[in-house]
Amino acid sequence: MSQGLPYEYLDSELHERRERVFLILAGFFIGAMTMLNILGVSRFLDLSFEIAGIRVPFALAVGVLPYPITFLCTDFISEFYGRRRANFVVWVGLALNIFVVGFLWLGGVLPPAVDLVADGLPDTEAYDFAFFRIRQLTTGAVVASMVAYLAAQLVDVRLFHFWKRLTRGKHLWLRNNGSTLVSQMVDSFAVITITHFWANGLPIDASAPVWPQLWVFIFSGYVFKLVAALLDTVPFYLGTTWLTKYLQHDPTLPDPDLR
Repeated sequence: MSQGLPYEYLDSELHERRERVFLILAGFFIGAMTMLNILGVSRFLDLSFEIAGIRVPFALAVGVLPYPITFLCTDFISEFYGRRRANFVVWVGLALNIFVVGFLWLGGVLPPAVDLVADGLPDTEAYDFAFFRIRQLTTGAVVASMVAYLAAQLVDVRLFHFWKRLTRGKHLWLRNNGSTLVSQMVDSFAVITITHFWANGLPIDASAPVWPQLWVFIFSGYVFKLVAALLDTVPFYLGTTWLTKYLQHDPTLPDPDLR
């Protein structure tokens, strides 16, 4: 930053810089949330593996892939902008996903009328089949996703600031991982159980016991999020170090409110 500039100019430039970073973080957060709800349970990846000759089932929904980004973004926002703004972004994400589902519903009821032949879907050869399949999966799972998302994100933000107060702004790795690992377990359990019991949106074998199958989905999703959370410690440290200087942030603040 150039020397000799008036204080008002420096303050205005810093404010613009902080708001620009906030917009980028919020944009990635909301984009990832919207993408994961549209992809949702539209496809499951079979990533099963063997340990000592024992096959370990591992089924991962494609909608989970962008999910770790949301927690990294809220951790950055919590660190630099405070709990209030982090919670605000969480609520905006919820509203936006309701907005998306509303237009998916609207697109299905407007003319021309579509002949639905089975399970509320048109014939597989029909041009509209892809839309109605996406609409069915997204609408059916969105309540589960949003309840789980809201609970997990609010838990994440609360725990992040709990650890930050407890350590007086030190031990960045603890509040980053400690908040995310607990909140992602909340999310994994909630989204799978609600998607199955409320939306019937999982590929469950009706001839086999239900809970062992559900635990495979819960375990698979959580392990993926666990590994992602541990790996994002490095970019979180690097990003925090750079943003501390770029945003002129005091890391010892218990709950910053950057403007």
